[in-house]
Amino acid sequence: MADKLPVRRSSGREIDAFLKQAAQVPTLAQAKGRLVFAIDATLSRAPTWDAASEIQSDMFDVTQDVGGLAVQLVWFRGRGEFRASGWTTTPAALGASMREAHCASGFTQLRRVLAHVRTEAANGPVGALVYVGDCCEENADVVLKEAGALAMLGVPAFMFHEGRDANAAGVFSEVARLTRGVYARFDSGAAGRLRELLRAAAIYAAGGTLALTNYGERVGGEAKRLARTITEHR
Repeated sequence: MADKLPVRRSSGREIDAFLKQAAQVPTLAQAKGRLVFAIDATLSRAPTWDAASEIQSDMFDVTQDVGGLAVQLVWFRGRGEFRASGWTTTPAALGASMREAHCASGFTQLRRVLAHVRTEAANGPVGALVYVGDCCEENADVVLKEAGALAMLGVPAFMFHEGRDANAAGVFSEVARLTRGVYARFDSGAAGRLRELLRAAAIYAAGGTLALTNYGERVGGEAKRLARTITEHR
């Protein structure tokens, strides 16, 4: 008979720490805010996808004090491939969803993202859409018509633009304006700035304008700038 491996029993302190941590994670019903996190997963996006995977847990961490956050991951790639995960309140689950995907060549599907968020918002409040992309190959009028429909449901779009593509800048800015959201640009490899932007958007989705304003006053940087922009649009 093979020898049994030794079993390490958790100490009372470790069990208490685990239970305390578990109690701090809100259920889907308890989460105060819902955020759709949409990423362009076409081939050019691979480095940013990896960066977002590394820092996505920050969105959950910063919202604990304002009621917690539920996040749904949306991504597209290839020839019309479009995926949406279930809603989750844990970075582990969101990270697992991100690890299941990889970037592949294809065309943008921003209009489809906006239509999906509109459907989600019709079924229950969505605090914000966060979209991360670098270009827009779709008909601008069609995209903006969908953005207008989303605006009627009160969902602001935080359009985070990587790079300097002029066409994308114009479309993303207009989507943000129509939905009373925010347009912000960041450079390739600027994980630090993307982290700040995602944190600020998460705070808004969970706690609204006041929570973002208070957070921005405390930490400054992108959060303060986004809070000012959101306030101007209200």
